[in-house]
Formats: sequence, structure tokens, C-alpha cells
Amino acid sequence: MSDESLFREVDEEVRQEQFKKLWERYGNALVVLAFVVVAGVGGWKGWQYWQVKQSERAAETYFAADRLAASGKPDEALAQFATVDHAGFGQLSRLRQANLLAKQGKGDEAVKLYDAIAADSSAEVSLRDVARIRAGYVLADTLKPDELLPRLGDFDKDGNPWRHAAREIFAIAAWRAADYTMAERYVNAIMSDPDAPGSVRQRAQTLSQLLAPLLAKK
Repeated sequence: MSDESLFREVDEEVRQEQFKKLWERYGNALVVLAFVVVAGVGGWKGWQYWQVKQSERAAETYFAADRLAASGKPDEALAQFATVDHAGFGQLSRLRQANLLAKQGKGDEAVKLYDAIAADSSAEVSLRDVARIRAGYVLADTLKPDELLPRLGDFDKDGNPWRHAAREIFAIAAWRAADYTMAERYVNAIMSDPDAPGSVRQRAQTLSQLLAPLLAKK
């Protein structure tokens, strides 16, 4: 046997002996660790599957409720939306519930639900902003602009994506309160903004035409 073969054989025996000692010392722990890893992977996959199924059920319920609303069955739709218990679709369902309540003339109930969504820190910021804006449209018929300011004042800034809606709400509220000068100011702010959506701009132009003879009397 050559020296090289001898060294290789001795080295192999040393490695086997080291492995044997390590296994005697840590073998049980390694088996447990392997089991935990396998169980963890299986649990994660199971949780993902459960999440997908929950989302699918929530989506089915949401769209079923939406079809009820579209077919002229708001009360049935409200009841259906209320059963959606899901982080994403649940928030959308609450928005739809509030919208249906507003269309039924139940403004107080609608605003209460909108406010709950807006105050929910777990909801997406965009959904919370939508809730605030929609509550503002409902309240524009009863509140004065200064009463709406705490709710929507931070939207009335150049560059804010909700500024057009907020200014429209303030214009409507001022119109209802017969403060035509203030209404005109907000209408002009909308029409002078090149980024104002066409629908908002068109409504602002209509309101401007209504305001013109009233302002001429002053």
C-alpha cells in the first residue's frame, strides 16, 4: 500500500469516526429539525391553500351581492355584503354597503359606515380616502363648507389626487348654503385645473352657469 493510499484510508476512518460522534451527539436533534422543516413546509402550503379558498369564497359572495344590487334588490344585497368576512373583499363590501345605504336615502347610516372604514387602520389608505370622499358627497347636502373642512381640508391641495372631488364637494356645500361666492371660487379652481377629470369639470361648468345669474344680483 502506498503512502498516499494509507493517508487516504486513515483520513476516511477519521471522518467516519467524527461523523459517528456527531451523530451520537446531535442525531436526535437533526431528526427533530428535519421533521420540523417538513412539517413547517407542509403547514405553510396548507395555510396558503386555505387562504386561497377563503379568498375564492369571499369573492363569490361579494360578486353575488353585487349582482343582487344591480338587479334592484338592495336589501338582499346589503345582507349578502354583510356576510363577507375577508380582509380585502370585506373592505370592499363595506364600501358597497355604504353606497347602497346612501342611494336608499339612509345618509346617516351610510356616513357612519364610511367613517368606520376611514378610521380602520388595517384598511388600505386608498380605500380609506375613498370612504372619506364618499361621506363628503353624502354630507354636502346638509353640512356647510366650514363643517366639512375638518373632514376633507387636507385633500384641497394642489397635487393631491382627491383635490377635484374635495373641491366639488365644497362647491356643492357652498351652493346649498347659498354662499355663492365661495361656490364660485371652488368651481373656478376645478375648471382651471388641467388635470381635472372630464366628468368633474362638466359638473363644475353646469354649476358655474347656475351661479352666474345669482352672482350678478349682488
